[in-house]
Amino acid sequence: MLSQRARDIKPSPTLAIDSKAKAMKAEGHDVISFGVGEPDFDTPENVKEAAIKAIKDGFTKYTAVGGIDKLKDAIIAKLEKDNGLKYARNEIIVSCGAKHSLYNIMQALLGPGDEVIIPSPYWVSYPEQVSLAGATPVFVRTTEQQGFMLTPEAFEKAVTPKTKALILNSPSNPTGFAYDRPALEKIARIAVRKNIYIISDEIYEKLVYDGTQHISIASLGEDIKAMAIVVNGVSKSHAMTGWRIGYAAGPAQLVKAMTSIQSQSTSNPTSIAQMAAVEALTGPQDSVLKMAAEFDKRRIRLWEGLNSIPGFECRKPNGAFYAFPKTSALYGKSPEISSSSKLAMLLLEKAMVAVVPGDAFGDDDYIRLSYATSMKDIDRGLERIRKTLEPFA
Repeated sequence: MLSQRARDIKPSPTLAIDSKAKAMKAEGHDVISFGVGEPDFDTPENVKEAAIKAIKDGFTKYTAVGGIDKLKDAIIAKLEKDNGLKYARNEIIVSCGAKHSLYNIMQALLGPGDEVIIPSPYWVSYPEQVSLAGATPVFVRTTEQQGFMLTPEAFEKAVTPKTKALILNSPSNPTGFAYDRPALEKIARIAVRKNIYIISDEIYEKLVYDGTQHISIASLGEDIKAMAIVVNGVSKSHAMTGWRIGYAAGPAQLVKAMTSIQSQSTSNPTSIAQMAAVEALTGPQDSVLKMAAEFDKRRIRLWEGLNSIPGFECRKPNGAFYAFPKTSALYGKSPEISSSSKLAMLLLEKAMVAVVPGDAFGDDDYIRLSYATSMKDIDRGLERIRKTLEPFA
């Protein structure tokens, strides 16, 4: 009955964990969730007011498929101000979230016979979206000792005549690490020399810590800019996950193809959400700074707490809102803990704490915890994990 495509696709493990945690909560269980990557802050008031005004003004009809000019202009201004990048309107597309932007890129750029290099650990949707486009994901393992950054040597070794693109996510989900300028410069040189597109997912760019500077690989020169597609959105930076506004900037020919694909799938992003996004990008940014400052405090609390749990070893993340502790030292100490999935299930069922197993991201030695939750829940969750794992230490 189902197509081969439908049979092959895997559901998102992060959303599956979140759904189970929410179901347990609905049953009356006091579940603390470190699972889903969603800011627990409310959307800023000025952004909500802009949406309300759009409704009252009757801005509730279809818009241009690839987004209204006002929002495209706001994105263009943002990219120039924050990233030193200059784009024209025909090089910008607005979609229903950054995930949708990525999907459009894969559909417009890839096909059977193409290979896409994906550094591992990776966000769960990358390989599935590559496969849905008929292309082949090629995983290249990165190490904690290298800050989970793809090395130029590993990148070049993975390149074949079929390599069409490389996916970069900086700051990264799930590792919480950002690429530095020297690493990006080396990758860019190889990409230009080998004629490989860079799909640069920069959705967490506003969340960097300890003096880390976000660098867009597209800003490193005109040659790499011509090969790069920058993906971003307002979900993480402005606590607007449900508004579903993401965008991509890249070569005009590719953006035109993405727009055609979008015209036959979703049409335009929600008109009201587009007006809210205009305000998010052009209005006061105080709320963004406040959220980042609070995430920074939570980051330290979670990082220190995880390293105090026997069997856990966590490198200090410098971006996004994730910690990615190594937990493999616990594996084999009990049949209940033989993998990241088994550990995640044990913590959910016995500690009432939701985490995401590392195997979902391509590395079974780790688990992912999101600190996009309150300081109180971070403390409670850490204590529950500690007590539950005491017998296995």
